[in-house]
Amino acid sequence: MTAPSWVEIGRLALRVEGDTWVAYYAHPDTMAGALILASVKLRFVQTPERREAFMAVARNAVGDLVEEATGQRPHWSGITPAPEREKSGSA
Repeated sequence: MTAPSWVEIGRLALRVEGDTWVAYYAHPDTMAGALILASVKLRFVQTPERREAFMAVARNAVGDLVEEATGQRPHWSGITPAPEREKSGSA
């Protein structure tokens, strides 16, 4: 197996917390010390277009952080479900 040509320095984590959807910039393997980027009440992101718009804002915020740290914007490869150890309630 060959190593990927990229290094994960952080990730975008989206979690449902009560009636709010919260976007975090988190370390690759833990939510400890995660930075809140944005949050929105779930009632405002009921349509696919609004969910995508919120995720786009969060991706751009993470892109800014990564670009500041590395000089390169991240490449988004899709959605990966949260690890079981990070799931609680409806997160």
